[in-house]
Amino acid sequence: MQRRAFLAGTAALAVTPSLHAKARSFRVHALGQALLQHELGDYPGFAELARRLRGADVVFSELETVIEGAGTEAPTRDLETLHAAPPGVLRTLRALSVNLLAVSSNHAFDLGSGGIVSTLDALEAAGFAHAGTGRNLAAASAPAFLTAPAGRVALVSMATGKIRPGGAATAERAGVNELRQQGGRLDAQDEARILGEIDRAARNADLVIAYHHNHDWHEPDPSLPPPWLEAWARRCVDRGAHLFVGHGFPSLQGIELRNGRAILYDLASLMFQTRTKSGRYPDAAWESAIADLQFESGKLRALELVPLLLNERGEAPNPEVTRGRPVIAHGAEAARILGRVEAASSTYGTRFERRGDTLRVLL
Repeated sequence: MQRRAFLAGTAALAVTPSLHAKARSFRVHALGQALLQHELGDYPGFAELARRLRGADVVFSELETVIEGAGTEAPTRDLETLHAAPPGVLRTLRALSVNLLAVSSNHAFDLGSGGIVSTLDALEAAGFAHAGTGRNLAAASAPAFLTAPAGRVALVSMATGKIRPGGAATAERAGVNELRQQGGRLDAQDEARILGEIDRAARNADLVIAYHHNHDWHEPDPSLPPPWLEAWARRCVDRGAHLFVGHGFPSLQGIELRNGRAILYDLASLMFQTRTKSGRYPDAAWESAIADLQFESGKLRALELVPLLLNERGEAPNPEVTRGRPVIAHGAEAARILGRVEAASSTYGTRFERRGDTLRVLL
């Protein structure tokens, strides 16, 4: 009897390392999209933001900009809505501790297939883990893997809506990992391909992030995620994503908790260096938040929101260069931004607690 008990204990010890391999604690900062066309200098508020973002295992954003380089083609859209920049802008993301980037968006094709490749080359040269575009469909669909102190993190990245002809990756062409939908019904092949990649990510990483850039907005109220997107986000989480992050509509949207995991429907913009005329976008387009998340053993243990404010009008003598820069919001501005998230999340039953100028989700 004692011998059997000893052997049973020995067997339990033998499997303990594999169990503990998943029992990890990850801190993730999820950010709005980075529409970054000019390198940011040390403006007032930048140092405070940079300090707030240090120390996480993962600092995640979506690069809403094509990086220029050899082989880029003529712009596929007008100059006002073109999102392109030299490689030096990536230094700004490094200064903010960003280490994981999605690159799937309707703007990834702004300089043609050559711009897709030049962006990939620049990100690889700068050492960013990235997903969502590739030199062919298999590469665009594949997870990116980031090795962090706490373990391995995977990112699966996709985009829906306003992908112009030639912008979607194929077996022979560089492009975006596109998830097509029509009338609320997802394309079956795209759906199966992406879910298969989430399966692959879950098998090979300790923490999985699914990212979706959406421009097929909900009508009649585009400030709300469309029902098909809500259903898709839940499927991604159920399939293995610990965190689902969305961008696309220029406004903060709600937060949903599901089985110890988190869905952030839209985090708006970290930077918004648009060339469009002042007043084109509503006030909400110039508000955002840092989502500071803690995962332990694959479960969400904490989620705190830090509000951000972006300047719609740039400063002389370079208003275009200085427009859309983020700072941490305080006081009445923080209360307004956090109130917007609370209201948008109420439909999902998500509850919060105010802590000064931050908002903590009650789990």
